[in-house]
Amino acid sequence: MAVRVRIGELAALTGTTARALRHYEQAGLITSDRAANGYREYGEAAVVRVRNIRALVAAGFTLEDVRPLLGCLDGDVLAGPPSPQALRIARERLAVLEHRIAAQTEARDRLVAALAAADTQEDVQADV
Repeated sequence: MAVRVRIGELAALTGTTARALRHYEQAGLITSDRAANGYREYGEAAVVRVRNIRALVAAGFTLEDVRPLLGCLDGDVLAGPPSPQALRIARERLAVLEHRIAAQTEARDRLVAALAAADTQEDVQADV
């Protein structure tokens, strides 16, 4: 007989929330069956899949990035060599992150310069 867990149990087993699991399900990354009482029930394979989703998200992937990798999510996704598709997605995600970092660095530099100018102006006004 297959082991079935409810959403709260799956959340506890995977270190996530029921809300995140519902979001993963809505995104088509996991599936559940409905018990007679309407509760979501997940198979034991969902534990591995959710852990893999979380590992990829922690590595910078979006759920949209994860979708093409569904066929790989039911095993130890981090143990084996990455597929060419996973590498392509990771490189694309890295480029996006680097662009965002560069934009944030520019914004920080502008703010530092503006504050330095304001401090200099305050010093001049204090001397007058």
